[in-house]
Amino acid sequence: MLELDDVDRVIVDRLIENSRVSLRSIARELRLSPATIHERVQKLIMRGIIKGFTVIVDYKSLGYDVTALIMISVDGKYITEIESWLASQPEIVAVYDITGEFDVAVIAKTRNMTELNSLVKRILKHPHVKRTVTSIAFNVVKEDFRLPVPQGGGISKRMKSRKS
Repeated sequence: MLELDDVDRVIVDRLIENSRVSLRSIARELRLSPATIHERVQKLIMRGIIKGFTVIVDYKSLGYDVTALIMISVDGKYITEIESWLASQPEIVAVYDITGEFDVAVIAKTRNMTELNSLVKRILKHPHVKRTVTSIAFNVVKEDFRLPVPQGGGISKRMKSRKS
């Protein structure tokens, strides 16, 4: 796990909450210069902690009415190859290497059952896929991959004194 100091933790938290927040706004909150915040964001990107900046989209409102969990059994020596291929499929939004009865789990979003059927058949055509089991979500209750940044003992004394 990569270590973050309190300033970096706050920066990442604010960007998770709203990727459009201005660096000037974060700088004001932390009582640091915008240039310092910019430099820290660049370092967080270089360290691979920040992978990109995005928006949270309501895919259902864009016509993606079907969310499916597809469990996949794969010929063991080809798992990495299959996972890479699955990750390249536009309908698949998440690929997980898992333990248990299946080797891979994917989450897919399609506009309708015909598209889902086509995707599952495409997966099954792959020569190293043994079988699939597909479950369809009746309702997406929560879908939010934003997690709080783990705390390393809270805000330091230095940060507290800057907020006073």
